[in-house]
Amino acid sequence: MSSSSLSGRTFEGAAREDGTVGVRDNVLVLPSVICSHLVAERIAARVDDAVATPHDHGCAQLGADNEQTQRTLLSIAQNPNVAGTVVVGLGCEEVQSAEVATALESRDVPVRELSIQDVGGTDECVEQGVEAATELVQSRHTTRTAADISDLTIGIVSSDLDASTIESADPLVGRVADDVIAAGGRVVVAGNERLVANPEDAREAATEDARDSMGDLLDRHEGHPARATRVGQFTRNRSYEEVTRGWGSAPISEVLSYGERSTLSEGLTAVDAPSRFAEATTALAAADANVVVHVTGDGIPSGHPLVPVVKVTGDPGTAVALPDDIDLLARQADSEQLLERLLDVANGEMCLAEEHSLTEFAITRVGPSM
Repeated sequence: MSSSSLSGRTFEGAAREDGTVGVRDNVLVLPSVICSHLVAERIAARVDDAVATPHDHGCAQLGADNEQTQRTLLSIAQNPNVAGTVVVGLGCEEVQSAEVATALESRDVPVRELSIQDVGGTDECVEQGVEAATELVQSRHTTRTAADISDLTIGIVSSDLDASTIESADPLVGRVADDVIAAGGRVVVAGNERLVANPEDAREAATEDARDSMGDLLDRHEGHPARATRVGQFTRNRSYEEVTRGWGSAPISEVLSYGERSTLSEGLTAVDAPSRFAEATTALAAADANVVVHVTGDGIPSGHPLVPVVKVTGDPGTAVALPDDIDLLARQADSEQLLERLLDVANGEMCLAEEHSLTEFAITRVGPSM
């Protein structure tokens, strides 16, 4: 599919003041710490168009981990799919809810903040949180606008290296990645094991501007080429070309630390995130992906609270076993059909993970927590 054939392909998106376009229009109920995540979930459950991101972080974390958690929380609250944020804390955590809210306010994010200890306990925090989230939902100043491919930021994560993934699913997704970039859009990819296992090829794949950042990523993982992931165990036996087929053929123009936002207007960004689905998708959402393609040989039946996740498999057995969870079988589809599916989802149609309300949210760790 050529970029010219993508001209005129539009979807109705939620235009944000910063120029980005969301494919969803939700208020985020953001726990700043593990201790407030149940309260955040209860708040979101009572407010239409509110979503929560429960996680196990924000307390007793050290140095780089604490910084990474806060960076990620700030970035996901600025994802184009988010119309506003209620930050919920406990009161004694390391990642303080008030500090997160102040930082978001300085970045022009509509935000409210409350902590369990300050408002008088769990029940009162839930009630006040419901009021705050309802207020943000009702005060959304969203303009629905006709957006095109250049307004999409596609996140891509391939969570295995099964033969069906390498032979059919990854190449299909890679062709769509190339088409989106050629049409002026952005593609953000996760899977640092693939880079670390092929350092020289990874450096060559980066543009001159991105090469130093790629070097920093490789230095961070020196001595840990596989990490503790299924993908990491197999990357050392495969070429760079094999393990990155799902990313397309564009050069890597930007390399981000985990939790950073992308600054590219178009092109390919690599995020320092593992291929594990939940951690990877959170990093992609933090990098401003508004929709994610998940390549899975196993058919992992899960989505993400902030971004719709389109599931693609190359394994016919997986597609037969999980017909209600797999959006597309690569062996029976072409890039036009995958792009159509993405545009339908961007236009408001639920992907299968959304239909089942299946979500996972996780932030990767740098080191141990206390």
